[in-house]
Amino acid sequence: MPRPIWSGTITFGLLNIPVQLMPGERQNDLHFRMLDSRNNARIRYERINEETGEEVPWKEIVKAFEYDKGNYVVLDKEDFAKAAPESTESVDIEAFVDAGDIGPEYFEKPYYLVPAKKAEKGYVLLRETLKRVKTAGLARVVIRTREYLALVMPRDNALLLMLLRYPQEIVPEEEYVFPDKKISAYRVNQKELEMAEALVKSMVGKWKPDEYHDDFRERLTKVIEARIKAKGVVRAPTEEAAMPKNASTNVVDFMSLLQKSIDSKQRTPAAKSGTTARSGSHRSSARRKASPRKKAGKHS
Repeated sequence: MPRPIWSGTITFGLLNIPVQLMPGERQNDLHFRMLDSRNNARIRYERINEETGEEVPWKEIVKAFEYDKGNYVVLDKEDFAKAAPESTESVDIEAFVDAGDIGPEYFEKPYYLVPAKKAEKGYVLLRETLKRVKTAGLARVVIRTREYLALVMPRDNALLLMLLRYPQEIVPEEEYVFPDKKISAYRVNQKELEMAEALVKSMVGKWKPDEYHDDFRERLTKVIEARIKAKGVVRAPTEEAAMPKNASTNVVDFMSLLQKSIDSKQRTPAAKSGTTARSGSHRSSARRKASPRKKAGKHS
């Protein structure tokens, strides 16, 4: 079983649900090493100074941004620390939205939110509420050193955390040229449309993901297996992640927390900007005031 990326909480209103962030995708690429064919020795990648031709030790390497051709500004650890987001180890739900309103180009990477021990009640409460209301939680989450926009979505018995791209990461359609005239301008006639429609309808079926496989990888794996001998696999022991402080478990009075959350929203209605209502805990609001963030929106 994969190791948790981190252990934290899902937060909305005054509720905190302890979870572990687990990978939701599996990379199936086959990775190869470069060897010297004369003796099968590995080829190293060396850090070479392009002016002196000498190898550069790690302690002398710095990071720099090329702001113009051949011109750099060097950044140190303190510079990165100033820009780094606050590590909260929480999935802060700021609003609830219709996932269908978000274009497929925004979806980036899936993770699973797995409930911690004794946290099943809060987990199931959120999961079933999202199913009933047919909505998803729009949230912010810090993974390692980067802050992401994300959706908390119910999927069967699980909660998915789907990382989203920011609008600034998507190339606008206007940068390319697409056929934008009437279809008659491209000499597409009604008969061709009807035949194409009939063909599509004849091929319509249900999405069955188990029927699709990476055939190239499977064939290449068989080739590799034919060349090597089976070896034992050693797995590292799994460690039980510690439960975050102030985490809500099955013994928490959810009715009281829900009522307090509802009352706080009624007293201080969230200001809306576009389609996203920016709301959240006092801690999240204070953090946003200190560091302005980009807002999510539909891509047009």
